[in-house]
Amino acid sequence: MSDLIGLRFRLNGIERVAAVAPSMMLAELLREQLGQIDVRVSCDQGVCGVCTVLVEGTPTTSCLTPAFLVANRDVVTVKGLSGDATGLTDVQRAFIECSAFQCGYCTPGMVLSATALLAEHPAPDRQTIRDWLDANVCRCTGYQVIIEAIELAASRRQEQATTRIAEAAD
Repeated sequence: MSDLIGLRFRLNGIERVAAVAPSMMLAELLREQLGQIDVRVSCDQGVCGVCTVLVEGTPTTSCLTPAFLVANRDVVTVKGLSGDATGLTDVQRAFIECSAFQCGYCTPGMVLSATALLAEHPAPDRQTIRDWLDANVCRCTGYQVIIEAIELAASRRQEQATTRIAEAAD
């Protein structure tokens, strides 16, 4: 009898099936079985946020999440974010424009956390941004440029919403 568990879930919008050991963590499944190298691992203790993925839209530390817990759920890595014609989302563009990354190691987790934040809080204040970023560690940038990038993305979303409302009224 095998100890493996059959697992079906959606990864970046694509139905996936995998056989996982009960002790396998989601990061291991994503990186080693499915080749998702955009999911990074650093502390392996759930405190740095580098391994962050979105599970049903919620930032999740994949290094501490048993893989079997994503059965029949949506998992999104930074590669799974859908953007404009350039392939970039507004959050990713803002990170580039604000130079909100240096080595880039923490960037996928930061972008995913910021994406989830703006989905829940379209116009966050600085304290809310700081609170959401608490789970993500960056040793290169300080956090100011990351906060500014998130504010820029939020501001642009607000402008786009205002424009859509004005156009609909015409």
